Amino acid sequence: ESLDFLVQETVDKAIKEQGLDALGQPQVELLQLAPLSLKAVVPLSPVVELGSYREVRLQAEAVEVKPEQADSVLVQLRQDLAPWEPVDRAVRFEDQVTLDVEGKVAGRTVVNDKGVEFVPTKDNPHPLPGFSVYIEGLNKGEAREFSLKVPDDYADKSIAGKECRFNVKVREIKEKKLGDLNDDFAKGVGAGYESLEALRQKILAGIKAEAEGVARRRFQEQVVEEVLKGARVELSPLHIEREVDHLLQEREDALKQRRMDMESYLKNAGKKLEEVREELKAEAVKRLTRNLVLTKIAEVESIAVSPEEVDKEVGELSASAGQQGEALRRAFSSRDGRASIQGVLLTRRTLERLEGIANGTASQPSAPAGPTTST
Repeated sequence: ESLDFLVQETVDKAIKEQGLDALGQPQVELLQLAPLSLKAVVPLSPVVELGSYREVRLQAEAVEVKPEQADSVLVQLRQDLAPWEPVDRAVRFEDQVTLDVEGKVAGRTVVNDKGVEFVPTKDNPHPLPGFSVYIEGLNKGEAREFSLKVPDDYADKSIAGKECRFNVKVREIKEKKLGDLNDDFAKGVGAGYESLEALRQKILAGIKAEAEGVARRRFQEQVVEEVLKGARVELSPLHIEREVDHLLQEREDALKQRRMDMESYLKNAGKKLEEVREELKAEAVKRLTRNLVLTKIAEVESIAVSPEEVDKEVGELSASAGQQGEALRRAFSSRDGRASIQGVLLTRRTLERLEGIANGTASQPSAPAGPTTST
């Protein structure tokens, strides 16, 4: 404990004596204890030169919505709202089938479900790829035995790559009873619409709003790309390495969602961890550069977010989260949670300001912008 204190005190003193503009924790290597000798790599504040970002001009793409775009939505609504009704025929793809399922691998039961509802489709990978194919054609009360290979990358490593013997029995078969697309159908959608045409216009308005949102976000990113072309950012190698750490953690989290660990991923890809880290450096530099430039623009343009605005955003997010609203509110009430929301709002406003600059509608900042440098 004394050594930890002494090392930190020594490093802090050295940083002050050298007049370093440090940003973040230094990387410390203890060389020897007696006498105390250490090496500290200090991440310096990045150099950010914005350039003439206020001279960027771009034209946003026009958004056009065709009436026939509502047809596919209506067809999907018709499918989603149709009730399931029992049928007296063999199973077809897209039916809802009630099954008893037992699966064994090397004599060990790995699946044992009674009365489970299942929708067989050609590309349904559950419980194993190809399962649906053996369900098609079965009649109510009929049973079938078949074997499927468990994928090599299956989450349960004890059965991965082995044969699973299934025994299934169909208890019930249902299909969707599709209603007619008419005014009566429209009255049963959501809170109800006076006519099918009124529903169609509502759908078109929603499609247009979504398309405009996508186009706007695309335009904002195009503006950012142009701003980045004129900017110059110098990054500390230590900052880059730590951003690589963050990216690597994000990849590990994504792999867990796919029931895979980093070791399996590296083995399948035929790569070493050092190779993956090297590949991630370019993405780390790009993300750091983007964030630093947007942060500096927010500073130059005097863009800020008040605590009241953070409160409002947290309230709106919580209200839209339904039963998870209270848990979400508690999560964003912490210091880190509020800082996260503040960062999101600040980025959103900065992008909106850049959008206004690019289309010529933004007002001038309180102080002259010009080419700006931060060290």
